[in-house]
Amino acid sequence: MARYTGPKTKISRRFGELITGNGKWLTKNSNPPGMHGGNKKRKTPSEYALQLSEKQKAKYTYGLLEKQFRKTFEEAARKKGVTGENLIKLLEARLDNTVYRMGISVSRQGARQLVSHKHITVNGEVVNIPSYSCQPGDVIGLKNKTAANKSITDNLRGKNPKFNWVEWNEAEMKGTFITYPERESVPENIKEQLIVELYSK
Repeated sequence: MARYTGPKTKISRRFGELITGNGKWLTKNSNPPGMHGGNKKRKTPSEYALQLSEKQKAKYTYGLLEKQFRKTFEEAARKKGVTGENLIKLLEARLDNTVYRMGISVSRQGARQLVSHKHITVNGEVVNIPSYSCQPGDVIGLKNKTAANKSITDNLRGKNPKFNWVEWNEAEMKGTFITYPERESVPENIKEQLIVELYSK
């Protein structure tokens, strides 16, 4: 499946905040991309432009294409509760994102690669589908052969304690997806209500 493989900082400059990459160059040049950069007179964005921009930001953040993102939104709309919050919960429950949140990889792109290359297990079975939706209680771990691979284990960064919906045991190289996160616990700066309004048109 096609993925964005261009300059990561360019995406961050488009939105004026860190989206992908490490943001090393964002502080040096935070102007929007384009030949005119910060000198170009930009119109005040319309309501539709703001909604579209927010959807694009969410897609780049979680690494989804349009068809997959819309499918996730439709699933969120079918669930009980607030659609926007359901959308964030479903995005956070993706296997590649869960691997990233557990600190097994330093980026979502790296986590997706680990999953696709069959390094990750769910409840003891190898799963190579990044979009696999984790359920509360699922145990995510590294394959035995992978756990012995120093080039992979050296990149373990450890779980951030503020992500309380997942846990990680480095000694056992396993972790648990405890529950779906509450919206206020997810640090991503995404205005999900604008996405709901866009798809509701």
